[in-house]
Amino acid sequence: MKHQSSQLTLRQIFEERIQSLAVTLQPGTVKNYRVVAGVFLGYLNTAFPRVRRLSQLRRDPHLLGWFRWLCEHDPPLCNTTRQDYLIRLRGLFDDLAANGHPVQQELIRRADFPPRSHYLPKPLSFEDDQRLQQELRRSDDLYSNALLLVRLTGIRIGECMNLALDCLRQLGPDQWALHVPLGKLHTERLVPVDAEVRRILARILELRALARPAQLARSEGLLLPRGRSRMVLYLTLHQALVDAVRRTSCPSHVSPHRLRHTFATEMLRLGVSLPALMQLLGHKDMAMTLRYVQVTQQDLQREFYQARQNASQHHHLPQLPTPKDALRADLSGICQAVAATRHVLESYRRTVPDEAIRRKLQRLDRRLFGVADQLQQIAEK
Repeated sequence: MKHQSSQLTLRQIFEERIQSLAVTLQPGTVKNYRVVAGVFLGYLNTAFPRVRRLSQLRRDPHLLGWFRWLCEHDPPLCNTTRQDYLIRLRGLFDDLAANGHPVQQELIRRADFPPRSHYLPKPLSFEDDQRLQQELRRSDDLYSNALLLVRLTGIRIGECMNLALDCLRQLGPDQWALHVPLGKLHTERLVPVDAEVRRILARILELRALARPAQLARSEGLLLPRGRSRMVLYLTLHQALVDAVRRTSCPSHVSPHRLRHTFATEMLRLGVSLPALMQLLGHKDMAMTLRYVQVTQQDLQREFYQARQNASQHHHLPQLPTPKDALRADLSGICQAVAATRHVLESYRRTVPDEAIRRKLQRLDRRLFGVADQLQQIAEK
């Protein structure tokens, strides 16, 4: 391995490892690795042209110089982009070291990563969401229905483009689900669907049959027919969304991924639990799901009062005795009368605005508690 790697340039060594990673990674991820490797090697060739072997790489000055170069990049790179660059390059270094290449340890450390940008979910407002859905239904073409499918199921736009012709599965009587194939996180899932989504899928199949024969030939087995490439289909869907948003006069920018954010927030407000929402979205951990949902002050108020209402239903409220029972001249009747008095006293105390009077009433309640305790001791003798 050492003799063979010494005959290769740095660019050839990086490309060899990226090709080996391509066996298990998505094409987009492989492309990102190539971009990062190209950026780093381009910098290295300019700033340190004498570095030609992996064994020559040092944290200082080579990697630290690259970090500074990224920070001074024009136009500026956001923290997320710089973080992705470091993650990809560190992954390549780790893979090269694991395969016997002479790579020094800790060329990139955790402290080198820029702070994570504060991420805010971007669901559409209820009004904008309703207007957009109405416009997509009014358009009723192939791409509008595909965007509606994304909105009503929360699937990624890339997952929508990869749906198979037989993606609708019947799981039982009146139980249907959308089979979402392997996607961004190498997971597949079944997303429950209702009658509205089944109608949209049927409409997509009708409109698909009207596509050009060349498109259908390139899209055998796929729900959405493609043009010259997958990217052309993505750009077409994106433009269809832009046009629909323009016709509705929505005040904000809307991307296909915002439809997914809107679905997630809607599901949470309808009472879907976070673990169930995580499964619906195809996430691997809860932290990722939490980034998708927006909890407003109105949501907090609603959840709080609902919780309080539910709590009151689970606590037993003591039954107040009737006047006849309260005047019963035995030990049990006296105990019940004292308990009822304490209950009424506490209910009244909470309505009194004067703090001093509330404290006096609380002291009276303590005396009644002492009376009730002594009566209980007498009853047990």
